[in-house]
Amino acid sequence: MALACSGVLGCGAAGSDATPGGGTDAGEVMTFDATPPMGACNAVVQEHAIEGFTHVDVCSLVTYETKPPSSGNHYAVWAAFQSYPDPIPEGFWVHNLEHGAVVFSYNCPDGCASDVAAAEALIEGLTPDPLCDPSVGDPPTRMLMTPDPNLDVRFAASSWGWTLRADCFDPATFGAFVQAHYGNGREVICTNGDVPPSCGDP
Repeated sequence: MALACSGVLGCGAAGSDATPGGGTDAGEVMTFDATPPMGACNAVVQEHAIEGFTHVDVCSLVTYETKPPSSGNHYAVWAAFQSYPDPIPEGFWVHNLEHGAVVFSYNCPDGCASDVAAAEALIEGLTPDPLCDPSVGDPPTRMLMTPDPNLDVRFAASSWGWTLRADCFDPATFGAFVQAHYGNGREVICTNGDVPPSCGDP
């Protein structure tokens, strides 16, 4: 699947202070309507107000207004772009969103191995990001997947300012979300992060 470079910055645009979905002139937070449920998994896509982007201490408590998180204050360290078998704290991967990543997250207490495998296959099938240089240690794409026990749906996707929430993993709908919202960050950075340390409960 070819990546479309769209969103606030696109794949190669310079940084911007614009925060779509932010406050109004009166300081009120804008809200956005969600789409009607789509596809086999009743996926709902929604834009969200930007909650902030300040760096906070690694493993400090950070809360987010959306599930999954779509923006907000986050740790100064971002996570390596990869699939994680165990949950990593949201404060790491919200930083990845700021760099233009799309993050797949899931919460399946009774297991969802087939959905996870389908999501991994979608990620592996993406065309390499032209901003990434694996020869110097970059990942091929700015994609990450993690379990998230804070999630109140089975499967979700996030980009900076946007979420997709679904009952399961539908490759067509999640692929369309990646196409529409990949590269939608405040900073255009493909440098790989670190495998996050354990912070206790994510």
